[in-house]
Amino acid sequence: MAEAHAAVAFSFAITHEGFDINYDHEVLNLVWNSGVRSWKKRLARARNGVRNGVYPAHIQSLWLISAIALGLHFAGYQAPFNLTNRLLVHLPSNTINWQVTACFLAALVIWLSICFTMRYTLKLLLMYKGWMYESRAPGSRVSLPTMLWVAVVRVLSSWNKPGLYSFQGSLPRLPLPSVSDTMTRYLRSVRPLLDDDNYTRMERLAKEFEQNIGKKLQWYLILKSWWSTNYVSDWWEEYVYLRGRSPLCVNSNFYGTDAIFMNLTNKQAARAANVVSLLLNFRRLIEHQELQPIMVQGMIPLCSWQYERTFNTARVPGLETDRIVHYKDSNHIVVLHKGCYYKMLIYHKGRTLRPCELQVQIEEILKANATPLDGEEHLAALTAWNRSKWAEARNTFFSRGVNHVSLRTIESAAFVLSLDDEPFEFDLARPELLDNFGKKLLHGNGYNRWFDKCFTVCVANNGRVGFNAEHTWADAPVLGHLWEYIFGDDIYGYDESGDTKGTPEFQPPMPTRLSWDLTPCLSQIDEATMDVTKLINEVNLRILVHQEYGKGFMKKCHISPDAYIQMALQLAYYRDAGRFSLTYEASMTRLFREGRTETVRPCTIESAAWVKAMQNQSITNDERVKMLQAACDRHQLGYQDAMCGRGIDRHLFCLYVVSKYLEVDSPFLNEVLSEPWRLSTSQTPHGQTPKMDLKKHPNCISAGGGFGPVADDGYGVSYIIAGENLIFFHISAKTTCQQTDVQRFSENISQALADIRSMFEQHMKDHPKPAKSITNGAST
Repeated sequence: MAEAHAAVAFSFAITHEGFDINYDHEVLNLVWNSGVRSWKKRLARARNGVRNGVYPAHIQSLWLISAIALGLHFAGYQAPFNLTNRLLVHLPSNTINWQVTACFLAALVIWLSICFTMRYTLKLLLMYKGWMYESRAPGSRVSLPTMLWVAVVRVLSSWNKPGLYSFQGSLPRLPLPSVSDTMTRYLRSVRPLLDDDNYTRMERLAKEFEQNIGKKLQWYLILKSWWSTNYVSDWWEEYVYLRGRSPLCVNSNFYGTDAIFMNLTNKQAARAANVVSLLLNFRRLIEHQELQPIMVQGMIPLCSWQYERTFNTARVPGLETDRIVHYKDSNHIVVLHKGCYYKMLIYHKGRTLRPCELQVQIEEILKANATPLDGEEHLAALTAWNRSKWAEARNTFFSRGVNHVSLRTIESAAFVLSLDDEPFEFDLARPELLDNFGKKLLHGNGYNRWFDKCFTVCVANNGRVGFNAEHTWADAPVLGHLWEYIFGDDIYGYDESGDTKGTPEFQPPMPTRLSWDLTPCLSQIDEATMDVTKLINEVNLRILVHQEYGKGFMKKCHISPDAYIQMALQLAYYRDAGRFSLTYEASMTRLFREGRTETVRPCTIESAAWVKAMQNQSITNDERVKMLQAACDRHQLGYQDAMCGRGIDRHLFCLYVVSKYLEVDSPFLNEVLSEPWRLSTSQTPHGQTPKMDLKKHPNCISAGGGFGPVADDGYGVSYIIAGENLIFFHISAKTTCQQTDVQRFSENISQALADIRSMFEQHMKDHPKPAKSITNGAST
């Protein structure tokens, strides 16, 4: 009740003596400041909306054109199309004031015409994807159309400094492939996986689908591609993520690690405070649209749509489907420490708190000798539970009262900060420490991460950090961009004693405990805890640090590092499982508006032939090198097609969704969509922001991150090419499957990389002048 009274800013009562008015000046001041802050944000959004609407033109150019229009009119010259005089006819009179008004209106019409001409010219230019397929082999020449295209795009994209969303209106829509093209690509992708009889059967199913029901389904997709901004993204978010009923923990959420070769401070409160401050700075850049959009090769923009929900976002469970809730603003974060939840204000006296002030708040939490309420310590296990069960418990026990208020406090927070009471450790001589580091971030103990939140920042008691992120609202590159931004500035945030720099200007508001009444739902919390404990015990994780060589040697071989690693994974999996498997590699489609991901299928006819050649001692080394180059070329072409909207799987997925809406059964789609991805891979990008100067700070790079296995009998592999001589592999698998073993697979990856290196070294020794590369396309 004391907290409830403290929340009342104004009250009045009628007595026999008149009105009795009571108000809290401090709370009213907070309300006033909150309103002012809200209006400032609205005005900033309106200003940015106008700027983005006319980009790549300058808003200031309107005044130049207005001055020219005034000068022409009063000098006796006509404006283009005689606009000034034509507008003047419709105005009340011909006085000087109305003539000036007509000049401004004419200038506005001309300016808007120029703006939209520039904007749609840029949009037409960005539809061109021929640059993607240009050869980058030594000595190759860029085609004349691409050279001209580059020149014009550079002029338009550098005409004005872009904001975060400036290019959104200029990005093209994701193209819809034809059914015939998708069938051709699909059949080629499954050829190495099927014997002759099954391949013939699949050819028949594909042909029947293309000639019959496929045509009808495609017409509906054509309509959707015309009507919607992106014909895939909304269905992908709904059916792949929000309608999934499996726990988010391990199955959906992913994690990211610290820069493990650096140890900036051992003080938990200082590291947490500085990271929180940098995250809030990043949020401000997004809100003010001051964050520069990611530009491929410095001129081709990627879609920034996913950044909108980076903060103040939560996934809310539903009985049949979840929903993403994004709050426009939040002036607090929620801190989880030793099973207790705290609301921590991050905005006070008209500004965001500084790192030294945030450290004071966090130290107060660490010093508190608080005891969790009944059920509070294991409460977050509900977010790692089956989604329908969590939704039912939420509707029953968290829809009113203190539970509702506290749950809303968590969901409306900017993000969740978890202060762990254990260290995150790393030692090259003890690889199991890094494995445990990853496990603590992937799932923790099952109840010290709020898995529904956009992301949970995890800070260990030795100052190491990491995050666990919900996957629905964005893909890993967005979190990778945020994480790079943090590391770029985090190295400068501490003094000699390991504390944050600076001195607090005032005593910051102290964190307050969240209140709960969890007695009625203790049985649900206990059941969720048992389920998540079983889940995390079934998952094993191995983080392989490969330091023998990295992208430096791969480039020396004139092969894309991504293709090189994917071929190594194909060889490693074949040796591990004794067969080829359908392989998933995530590619991005953010060259298009609201684009997310597309699937690249690295297991190809060419890669399978090379893998078999590596196992056949009668094949010469030179033949193996040529076969690997051909396999890498094919992989690069598949990656380029995926990035350019010519992928296989998203088109098939959308055709399947339409078939379910129409209640039409398709044996072909049913079989295709049920195929398991036993090897699911993803590359963690880095170098997305120039803030991270790896030449100056070579150790300032994250070890990447990972995810759980997609199939119960498969592997999940995430890798980051961290430098010229460093690669990290995050390998996950289920312990309940006797066919998979993360330690064995990591050894197979190391051996595959060693064998490829030996193969190329022998080839270079036999041919002192490197053979001309036949690898085409952009390095990934």
